[in-house]
Amino acid sequence: MSKESALRAMREARYSRRAAAPAARLAPRMPEKAEETVVAAPAVSADGLCGHRSMNGRTCTREHGHEAKSHRYS
Repeated sequence: MSKESALRAMREARYSRRAAAPAARLAPRMPEKAEETVVAAPAVSADGLCGHRSMNGRTCTREHGHEAKSHRYS
C-alpha cells in the first residue's frame, strides 16, 4: 500500500466515523451536576499597586484598578 492510499484510507475511515454519529457531536452538552463557582476578589497589595503577575513571575507596578490595558512589570 502506498503512502497516498494509506492516507486516503485513514481519511475515509475518519469520515465514516463522523457520519455515523452526527447527533452526538451536535447535541448541546449539559452539565450533570450544577457546580457553584466562587470568584475571588482580586487581592490589593499593601502598597496600593495592581499586583498582576506575568507568566515569568514579574508583578505590575501600576496603581490598583488602573485603566490602562497593559501592565508595567518589574
